[in-house]
Amino acid sequence: MTRIFDPRVLDGKRILITGGGTGLGRGVAQRLVAHGAHVHLWGRRESVLAEAAADIATGYPGAIHYQTVNVREFDAVDAAVAEIWDRHGPLTGVLNNAAANFIAPTVSLSPRAFDAITSTVMTGSFNTTLAVGRRWIAAGLPGSVLSNLTTWVWSGSAFVVPSAMAKAAVHAMTMSLAVEWGPYGIRLNALAPGPIPTEFAWEMLNPTDKSSTGATQPEQIPLRRSGTIGELANLTIFAFSDACDYLTGETIAMDGGQRLAGPNTFAGLSVMSEDDWVQARAHSKAASASAKSARSV
Repeated sequence: MTRIFDPRVLDGKRILITGGGTGLGRGVAQRLVAHGAHVHLWGRRESVLAEAAADIATGYPGAIHYQTVNVREFDAVDAAVAEIWDRHGPLTGVLNNAAANFIAPTVSLSPRAFDAITSTVMTGSFNTTLAVGRRWIAAGLPGSVLSNLTTWVWSGSAFVVPSAMAKAAVHAMTMSLAVEWGPYGIRLNALAPGPIPTEFAWEMLNPTDKSSTGATQPEQIPLRRSGTIGELANLTIFAFSDACDYLTGETIAMDGGQRLAGPNTFAGLSVMSEDDWVQARAHSKAASASAKSARSV
């Protein structure tokens, strides 16, 4: 694809990406750096962050930094933001990207499983937005907060209820703080991409053949394909640039028409039997164990 932006369109921007060591966060970070931004990656696995930072930094020395941060804990978030301010200078943008999700019948969810998802998506996004926003307001600085959501914020979705609830909360935060913080020159927007395959997320959302009938299937999308990280990055670059300073309070869907066609949720998983769910849980646990094993390498 021909590059549509000036390579220096993000010159002078310092952007924090939560959940930046893998998947969408890492892919978007690479493209932000390639367009002039300095990027800070947050995650909980130092080895993963270090590898991502080293890869992204190739050809862009000094443009990428990382910290191990659990976004669920406000004190840790606030301390990490303070370190960025002290060592590098104020941020100009935040991308709330940290997420967790898996498919499951809601009746089977434990409080711990519910909290693992909602505390990462909802609480983590709020903690990060508040820690950065307070500093912008105190210093009289403008800023831009962007959050990666899904089209479930409008429709809800069966079998991923904690994620749907948490992302809807961030959607509400986006609209609410756009009004409250607008007078300070702080903009809040969100992106709701359709299916963009990433390795671990797809393992959790497609653990069996039967579970692969839900919201991740490209044949159910009017454009008949999944999205790409590059397409999401293009929209992210535009949102963080100075080209759209009048845009705030919006969640922008980019899903190939999936939401309009109706198959953007996991409602179709109602065909799964209890045995199917046992198989799905076993597959998800194996994928999670594999990911944890990779963290220690």
